[in-house]
Amino acid sequence: MARDYYDVLGVQRQASADDIQQAFRKLARKYHPDINKDPQAEERFKELNEAYSVLSDPKTRKRYDRFGDDFRQIPEDWEERVGAGVGAGARAQGRGRGGRVRFTDYGEGFDGSGINFEDLFGGMYGRGGRRGPVPGADQEAELQLGVEEAYRGGHRSITLAGPGGQRTYDVNIPRGVVDGQRIRLAGEGGRGSDDGPPGDLYLRVRIKPDTRFRLEGRDIHVALPVTPWEAALGATVPVPTPGGTAKVTVPKGSSSGRRLRLRGEGMPNPRGANGNLYAEVRIMVPPELGDRERELFEELAAVSTFDPRKPG
Repeated sequence: MARDYYDVLGVQRQASADDIQQAFRKLARKYHPDINKDPQAEERFKELNEAYSVLSDPKTRKRYDRFGDDFRQIPEDWEERVGAGVGAGARAQGRGRGGRVRFTDYGEGFDGSGINFEDLFGGMYGRGGRRGPVPGADQEAELQLGVEEAYRGGHRSITLAGPGGQRTYDVNIPRGVVDGQRIRLAGEGGRGSDDGPPGDLYLRVRIKPDTRFRLEGRDIHVALPVTPWEAALGATVPVPTPGGTAKVTVPKGSSSGRRLRLRGEGMPNPRGANGNLYAEVRIMVPPELGDRERELFEELAAVSTFDPRKPG
């Protein structure tokens, strides 16, 4: 049994969307593989992303709250099928044929008429002991993407091995997919029986570690190397982003560790605001000094009263 997604993020079931986002960001910073070198950190980070991808989407969260681990087997339009009078009289009772969920109505029907889920879902699992068309099981596979490919989206041809041999799929990757998000290939899952429809194939996105970009949800973090004089005097310098090079203004008097935000330059979000890009200042010094450079640094050292080790 998978861990409860609320437990994964350490929040209550009634947590607000902001609470969920804050909990995810805090834990993502702690367990990101680029920061946490514990061998278990990467798996923990993937678990966090999966939980956040479910709970940050209001519709998916609603299905998860109602049906628990079986929520992926429930059609997205289940409420429309049931009708506006859905009550609390049904509960999941394990999996039916084909790996899907079987439901039983307990007590009165949703609108007082005694209607149950099996009636509403059109007899997927047969009635009265008679076996009807059995839908195929949904299946899941992993799709690894680089940060830039996830940022831009596009098409990818992938080959997966299965019981019937290898199959190749043309996958449309939405722009701005994040780690843990799923891409649905309708009808590409397990075969149905007795003329039942096939299941769906879900590709779970995994973003590969990148030497330049670190992701936290839709926010992107990147190191920004600057010279001592750029940091002291201020400058406009180029900064890499997954979509190309952008410009950022380094305020005068910037020290290493200062974070500069480029609003909306993070991962695209087709359902809302884009993430942000955070460039962290890192002051770099020349590995070798020319004669004149050495003279100028020595002159600066002689006249400057700045002491970075002095409190205050």
